[in-house]
Amino acid sequence: MKKYKLLLVFVSFIIFGCKNCPMDREYQLPKYVNDGLKVGTLTDVNIDTVLISKGLNRINCGSFGEVHSMVIYKDNLLVLEEYFQGHKFKWDAPNYYGALVNWNMDMPHSMMSCTKSFTSACIGIAIDKGFIKDVHQSIFDYLPNYQQFRTDNREYITLEHLITMTSGLAWDEWSALHGTSANDIDRLYFECEDPIICVLEKNWWAVPGEKFTYNGGGMVILAEIIKNATNMNIYEFSMKYLFKPLSIDTVQWGQFENSMYDSAGMLFLTPRDMLKLGITYLNKGEWNGKRIISDDWVKNSAKPFNNNIGINIPGEDSGKNGYGYTWWTSQFSHNGSEINMFRAGGWGGQEIMVFPELDMVVVFTGGNYDSSTSLFKLLEKFILPAIK
Repeated sequence: MKKYKLLLVFVSFIIFGCKNCPMDREYQLPKYVNDGLKVGTLTDVNIDTVLISKGLNRINCGSFGEVHSMVIYKDNLLVLEEYFQGHKFKWDAPNYYGALVNWNMDMPHSMMSCTKSFTSACIGIAIDKGFIKDVHQSIFDYLPNYQQFRTDNREYITLEHLITMTSGLAWDEWSALHGTSANDIDRLYFECEDPIICVLEKNWWAVPGEKFTYNGGGMVILAEIIKNATNMNIYEFSMKYLFKPLSIDTVQWGQFENSMYDSAGMLFLTPRDMLKLGITYLNKGEWNGKRIISDDWVKNSAKPFNNNIGINIPGEDSGKNGYGYTWWTSQFSHNGSEINMFRAGGWGGQEIMVFPELDMVVVFTGGNYDSSTSLFKLLEKFILPAIK
């Protein structure tokens, strides 16, 4: 009887909840603002406006959790830019929900772990510019103040191992409870005077390069490496060599208490500015005809590194993923063919999704911090089928 009642409540919610939600959201042409992005309509790139509008209304009704924005770029045109109501992130609030706001194109959004893909890009650029020799160097070549940790096989850890989450250092930020000492990434914020020490003092448990362990602490070390190699902190370096060339002016980058920048998860950008990194990677490292990062770096980002395959990400409906140079990889079926996608992904539903075969980038921001995301379902039901 209890199961029957629960089923009745669920069915009633589906039937009456959908009826009570207005399904009148219509597609609108994105706004042109002279930021390097050309705009056009969905029809211009042969995307079904009716199906996309249905998807927008389903988002508006909460069918895919809390989605704050959805942006689509295809065939050199920004063809969709939609914003929704949702909560700002607040660490110490229930469900991590801060103020309820109506998101818009001018509001920077927390990137969460999408930050890592911007950090990775900075490493690639530093190599292109000659500040760093290559990814195969020991991390300790650029950590003069931490040579005491160059022991117990840590000396074999390279920059590439940090970028691909294969350092071999014991680390847990996925299964351990947030807000506790057991969660290694949270320790960096609340317990560590020097986050780099807290990363390097971890035990070595696997041969570097062989085992995937998601480790945001490695990104913090990469920011320190950039600082020591270039005499610029990662904020200064990224502004000069990444953000300014992409015509991105509104950049907020959070810091730890010791003033180190959190290069793992505290970058704030607008969805349009997120899109620009996706377009750069779609175009093999170029933005509006100007080389930003090498094609080789993009290629290594878009394919799994070594054994980084079959990875299930907590809180997502993305299935099994690969992992390259801080970008996740997946495959989809579209019009009878298998297509590839690689993406920068972050907690709560922050995504920069690149579809090379479709000449398309899709960006999402969201607030599903205490619940699972359903963005792959949204892709498969409304976005990919709309592309003719």
